[in-house]
Amino acid sequence: QVQLQESGPGLVKPPQTLSLTCTVSGGSITTNYYWSWIRQPPGKGLEWIGYIAYSGSTYYSPSLKSRTSISRDTTKNQFTLQLSPVTPEDTAVYYCVRANQGAFGSWGQGTQVTVSS
Repeated sequence: QVQLQESGPGLVKPPQTLSLTCTVSGGSITTNYYWSWIRQPPGKGLEWIGYIAYSGSTYYSPSLKSRTSISRDTTKNQFTLQLSPVTPEDTAVYYCVRANQGAFGSWGQGTQVTVSS
């Protein structure tokens, strides 16, 4: 059974870079899935950020594309989100998720990131 675990700083100052890593166990990130990042700001709904596919290709939400980068380290079975520059509006719980054919099947527990000076 695949498991995903987010890690990274809980507090980021604007206009620095938010960097989160998702460590995957129980399955390889080079298999036929799309490894995604999703966030939920306080009091709001879920927002899809982007993914890195099993092939290594990436795709980002148009609204965040200019500030987003997702990369991976296949030797560590990890993928990483970078968002820069951040503003307080980027405060949210961030989730890493395994997706396939539009279904977000496996989620990490989520990590709170607060953007504040």
